[in-house]
Amino acid sequence: MLSWECRPGRGAWRPPGSRPGAGPPITPLRCDDEFDPVTIAPTDLSAARAWPFEEARKVAARLEKSGKDVALFETGYGPSGLPHIGTFGEVARTTWVRRAFELLTGKRSRLIAFSDDMDGLRKVPDNVPNKEMLATHLGRPVTAVPDPFGTHESFGHHNNARLRAFLDAFGFEYEFASSSDYYKSGRFDAALIRMAERHEEVRAVILPTLGPERRATYSPFLPIHPKTGIVMQVPMEEVRPAEDLLIWRDPADGTRHATRITGGHCKAQWKADWALRWFALGVDYEMSGKDLIDSVKLSSAICRVLGGEPPETFTYELFLDAEGQKISKSKGNGLTIEEWLRYAPPESLAQFMFNQPQRAKRLYFDQIPRAVDEYLQHRARLRVAADPAVPAWHIHGGAAPNDPEPPVSFTMLLNLASVVNADDPEILWGFLARYAPGATPRTQPLLGKLVEHAVHYYRDFVAPTKRFREPSPAEREALHALMAALRDRAADLEAMEPEERARAIQDLVYDAGRREPFLQPNKDGSMGVSRAWFNALYQVLLGQEEGPRFGGFVALYGIAGTIGLIETALARGETPVA
Repeated sequence: MLSWECRPGRGAWRPPGSRPGAGPPITPLRCDDEFDPVTIAPTDLSAARAWPFEEARKVAARLEKSGKDVALFETGYGPSGLPHIGTFGEVARTTWVRRAFELLTGKRSRLIAFSDDMDGLRKVPDNVPNKEMLATHLGRPVTAVPDPFGTHESFGHHNNARLRAFLDAFGFEYEFASSSDYYKSGRFDAALIRMAERHEEVRAVILPTLGPERRATYSPFLPIHPKTGIVMQVPMEEVRPAEDLLIWRDPADGTRHATRITGGHCKAQWKADWALRWFALGVDYEMSGKDLIDSVKLSSAICRVLGGEPPETFTYELFLDAEGQKISKSKGNGLTIEEWLRYAPPESLAQFMFNQPQRAKRLYFDQIPRAVDEYLQHRARLRVAADPAVPAWHIHGGAAPNDPEPPVSFTMLLNLASVVNADDPEILWGFLARYAPGATPRTQPLLGKLVEHAVHYYRDFVAPTKRFREPSPAEREALHALMAALRDRAADLEAMEPEERARAIQDLVYDAGRREPFLQPNKDGSMGVSRAWFNALYQVLLGQEEGPRFGGFVALYGIAGTIGLIETALARGETPVA
């Protein structure tokens, strides 16, 4: 449930339940006994308003009505493409609802991560090798398609392994389920026969949503061709539930086939398949994206036709790429787990997923710094009080981190890395040790990880985009004033504690900007400083469009260093004296 356990005597964290060989362990924190998490349980959860508790109450009401003792949560996964962050988001969010349910009711729950790996391969993904080979297997179940990576017995098995590896890396508690295994083992046999008995009623649910041509051929059953192994989408001439048979013709040569309904010889069409699963397994709760709203309605109707009650559902908004397009597993246009974890700790990704799940969000590299700092803010709040409204409470499963809070924000580290052109963490530690005496990777393990992430982020995203501009005449005047103030106050500023120093420097920054054209009236009638002054500081001194609270940055970077930045900026564009 997105928590990590420390195992004494080992140099890395491995998520609980992870399998050897499932991939390298994620190391969000250093493993030290004195930093073991502290569980702090709220006194009352009945009034908790965080969205996972709102959803959990729906599941609790459902079980009270049904009389079940164990709630079954499900997440679905289509393994025709490589796993992506959207898959992680669905499992993380479902896990938070599941935990809230258990805490509210005291009842047990299970989570099934279901892979639709009996689906036919409809197209060749853009981001895999050996595309020509894959193209010869279109239409076959992905567990019957050779692995283009050459590491597993099939493409489906490869992608299932990828799914399990990154879910394991985050310590999720789940049961993996394979569609191919469930069909072939007979776990769906009784439900398949029930669907055959109510074949026309199921068709009646779907037919109004189809065009005339498709209506004429639709059946909820997809037989597997006995010779080619292709998942056939053909009309049924006869459905004989009492004989466990589907009668159909191959459109290629007219050959008539009799295929068993059970035993993995056929599978259900997508919407019918979802309903079949809900009915056969007794699923109580499942999330899905906004693009599946109509599918949820139709699958729910089919589930009722079969004699079951569809689960409680939750619709989340879609993640968008840099251009505002929906991310896609097959296109690979979203961030991968590996990419996010290169630039930020895993808890920050959980923070990004927790925020407003019913609102569309861009999932791109520029979102990472904000997610990190939001996580740090909520993590600090969690250490003060066990408030279920705080995202970090859910991210850490109610166990408050017990290691020191970083003395600076991630954004501040990025700006420091930008100014000093940091291509090595040791460069940043030189400044941090002066700003926060005693701070080392050993005493500040989370800060140690953030420093590494900041260097990676700077190299890949900040350095290539740095663009300094020359100051305008008005900006030169204000910069001269700031530089003079810093020189005059240097001795007493350096004697202050870091937070006090940052506040005092921020006052000097405001004072330097209190001049035209930066004056701006406040609501109370007094004169304030406009955003244009701070934009000038970022663009002229740091070479970027945005930046941190400047007083805090100067306190971290140093007064002498900041004076040097200003001098360099003022020298830019000056006309040399002949």
